[in-house]
Amino acid sequence: DEATGKLLDNNKSPSPRTGELDNRGSQFYLAMYWAQALAEQTEDKELQAHFAPIAKALTENEQKIIGELKAVQGKPADIGGYFMPDQAKFKAVMCPSTTLNNILKDAQVA
Repeated sequence: DEATGKLLDNNKSPSPRTGELDNRGSQFYLAMYWAQALAEQTEDKELQAHFAPIAKALTENEQKIIGELKAVQGKPADIGGYFMPDQAKFKAVMCPSTTLNNILKDAQVA
């Protein structure tokens, strides 16, 4: 609930306009807010310890990640088909932030 509330309070919902936050950016913020909430909770110390470095990395790299996500907006995207997209092409289009991808890979989430 806390992460969803932050998303709404901070107006991080996707916009249909190019150059503004899109679905990818909105999903990044939701992931960052979830990681922050899990890192701040005190009921499960193991969960807290796992998410603390993820939350820190996402928070510290927020502007860089958003910049990488915005850089691909407004450009044609080839996903290899509409109904049965090529998975590699689809992932490249939907996961364009190298910084975010590396944080998730390091956290063994990707």
